[in-house]
Amino acid sequence: MEYIELKNSDLKVSRICMGGCPMGGYGWGNAQEQELLDAINAAVDNGINFFDTADTYGLGQSEKTLAKGLGSKRKDVVIESKFGVRFSGGKTVYDNSSAYIREALEGTLQRLNTNYLDIYTIHYRDNTPIEEVIDTLVKLREEGKVRYFGLSNIHEEGLLELLPYKGMFVNCQDEYSLACRKFEGDLTEIASLMQLNPLTWGSLGQGILTGKYDRNAMFGNDDRRSRDIYVNFHGEKLTKNLDIVDAMRPIAVSHGVSIAAVAIRFILDYLKDSVVLVGAKRPAQILGNCEAIGWELTPEEIIILNEISK
Repeated sequence: MEYIELKNSDLKVSRICMGGCPMGGYGWGNAQEQELLDAINAAVDNGINFFDTADTYGLGQSEKTLAKGLGSKRKDVVIESKFGVRFSGGKTVYDNSSAYIREALEGTLQRLNTNYLDIYTIHYRDNTPIEEVIDTLVKLREEGKVRYFGLSNIHEEGLLELLPYKGMFVNCQDEYSLACRKFEGDLTEIASLMQLNPLTWGSLGQGILTGKYDRNAMFGNDDRRSRDIYVNFHGEKLTKNLDIVDAMRPIAVSHGVSIAAVAIRFILDYLKDSVVLVGAKRPAQILGNCEAIGWELTPEEIIILNEISK
């Protein structure tokens, strides 16, 4: 495994982080608990010590599953969870209020069976003044419940309010992959100006960059990818993504790795100081993802992938 020390912290984390959205057991098709638990253990066995989740993933189920999978290994890993999204009256609401941050954290700690979080992350911003959010987080750190703070889904228009707090955060997450590069400028600018590490979610384009799917990809009603809003599997975007996969195939063969590993390796090599966040439902997916470690793409391969994915 490759490791990196997150800026503004003493956290040494694996450059592959296991994403917890599939652990929520909702919206990703068939997800068996035992396979999820085995995947968590496979991640630890293969050197992954960084796990990301959120209280909204399966309405807390992701955190429960992660706690069950880690067991006594919790002390050996870094856990990041997120706040700021809740459900009210059947609708999704963004809430960064002090009262809700505290309420959310207590629930998260209980579900994770831990008395502290390594990183607590603003999932999405609302209109709560940022100074109030920071004040709450600092107090939680003083109470020993949170060690460090993270950012997620912050784009150019949200950067200005954060600049006075440079050095207070350890990472910023956003969607980024060979299938989605629209936030690349925002992510790299925030990482540079705020002096933190970029984390990428959707790193495999919800699975299209694994090479498992073709133009006839079909998903059941229990899988969010059946909806048009998940553009990677629909229309012209699907055609474009399959062209990217075709470009990755010979690269994967030349390095003796999975196609998913090529997609992950591109991010690791192309985005400086990055950590790639990848969800998984079973151990085989963890093993395929870990094939991204221990080698680098050639400059020519990076040019090929960069050009076809722009």
